[in-house]
Amino acid sequence: MITVIILCKNEENNIIGCLNSLEWSDEIIIVDDYSNDATVELVKSLNNKKITLYQRHLENDFSAQRNYGLQKAKGDWVLFVDSDERVSESLQYEIVGTVNTSLNNISGFYIKRVDHMWGKRLHFGEPSHVRLLRLGRKEQGLWIGKVHERWEVSGKLGELKNNLIHYPHPDTVTFLKEINFYTNLRSEELYYKNIRTNMYSIIVFPLAKFIMNFILRLGFLDGVRGLLFAVMMSFHSFLVRGKLWWLWEKKKVNK
Repeated sequence: MITVIILCKNEENNIIGCLNSLEWSDEIIIVDDYSNDATVELVKSLNNKKITLYQRHLENDFSAQRNYGLQKAKGDWVLFVDSDERVSESLQYEIVGTVNTSLNNISGFYIKRVDHMWGKRLHFGEPSHVRLLRLGRKEQGLWIGKVHERWEVSGKLGELKNNLIHYPHPDTVTFLKEINFYTNLRSEELYYKNIRTNMYSIIVFPLAKFIMNFILRLGFLDGVRGLLFAVMMSFHSFLVRGKLWWLWEKKKVNK
């Protein structure tokens, strides 16, 4: 039995497309962070008996949200999918065929993800190197990390051949809003781990990020999309370190 777990909040533009790509699964669990758009109504309107919807506050901890979904899953195998992702038909067949084969020695599988931004696929830069541990045995691991979380699955790991399709950041405004949200969480996480930053890292890390994405990983071959992605990810790196610096400065002022 395969359970799919989806985390969501205000995903009225994505949730139906995501769910349509999961009809092949045995069970779908949605953990919703109290959406205030039409997400919940759209899910309920499907009247799909495979789907169970839970509402739970995220509280800035993505791992806790994912582990909550794991606790609710009935399947031996669990697949994690985000609302802005789609499971391609070829990946569907590969997943079903893989888990129905005798795999006693494998606990989880990495899946390659490809990004489609503003109407076209990104072939280069950071998106071309993304592989995520998203399919695994329910009892073999837990998620850790409040943001940029990862699934730590014990045992031997494999990798699937077919791609998970990702449709992030429908426009630059959304991109900037998401960057602001995630950099808040990341800077706070680093602060509570007692990690500090300085002017050197605030300048050098974002610059290195841009060079890696746009030049070393050939992001320039994706044209303007590749340029915008590289700039945004560099800005992400800048904001994390800038906000981290400010958190430590506020602590000094409040002493």
